[in-house]
Amino acid sequence: MKINIINNSPFELPKYKTDGSAGLDLQANIDNPLAIKPLHRALVPTGLFISIPDGFEAQIRGRSGLALNHGITLANGIGTIDSDYRGEIKVILVNLSDEEYIVNKGDRIAQMVFIKYEKAELNIVDDLDKTDRGVGGFGHSGY
Repeated sequence: MKINIINNSPFELPKYKTDGSAGLDLQANIDNPLAIKPLHRALVPTGLFISIPDGFEAQIRGRSGLALNHGITLANGIGTIDSDYRGEIKVILVNLSDEEYIVNKGDRIAQMVFIKYEKAELNIVDDLDKTDRGVGGFGHSGY
């Protein structure tokens, strides 16, 4: 799949770090260091604009090292970039630690993964098919 991209950042295009990497690293395109206080959020620009083919989305995911080492993750869990969005890719970071975190220009702040999806057609019914699990949820499977 080819993705058309505009790079208004001073950095190289995002790359897969290894042959088995699913995500492309996104970098903070900021002029000055950005402090994120504990339990606060920040919208961090990347300088990237993309055109995604219909039937695909780009998912923005947190970086495990930032989460483990600094408590920095995405405020929305996983961000979705729809195929018809043409604005700048920005990342909503949240600081879940008890210490201020500084984002610097060029820091790798998230990963972008491209996913194929299908649109569902919703069908109104009176009953759903039966399963062994039924309505059990929220730990019903034993975890």
